[in-house]
Parts: sequence; structure tokens; C-alpha cells
Amino acid sequence: MGHRLHTELNIALDSSLTIEKAHTISKEVRHILLHHLKYLDNAVIHVDPVSASGEQNHNIREHFHDGSTHSHN
Repeated sequence: MGHRLHTELNIALDSSLTIEKAHTISKEVRHILLHHLKYLDNAVIHVDPVSASGEQNHNIREHFHDGSTHSHN
């Protein structure tokens, strides 16, 4: 995006944390990134529970709707 960077980052947190605490942590991670990476213009932080972290947990298996079978990998 020109001379500005955008990033998306997944972080794994303990599932016993409240949503509010996980949100606070993700905001702090974003804040740190924006302060330390000079050309970073935006960071989207996605929170996963440690028990379901990683890309394999974000795939949507093959399924049927709207008249067709498909998946979202």
C-alpha cells in the first residue's frame, strides 16, 4: 500500500481470560506495533484461544448452501 504497511496478526491467549481482558491485550499489542514499526499504518489483531490457535483452525470445511457445495480455505 504505497510506503505504508498494513498487517493482520493472530495472537493466542489463555481461554480463561474474559473477552474484555483479551480485547485490552489485543489493543496493547496493536499500540506497541504502531509505536515500534515506523511505516506501519494499521494493524488488525485477531485473538484465538491457545487451544484453537493457528491457521488450521480458521478454515471452513466443505459445506452446502445457496445451491452449491464449497469451502473457504
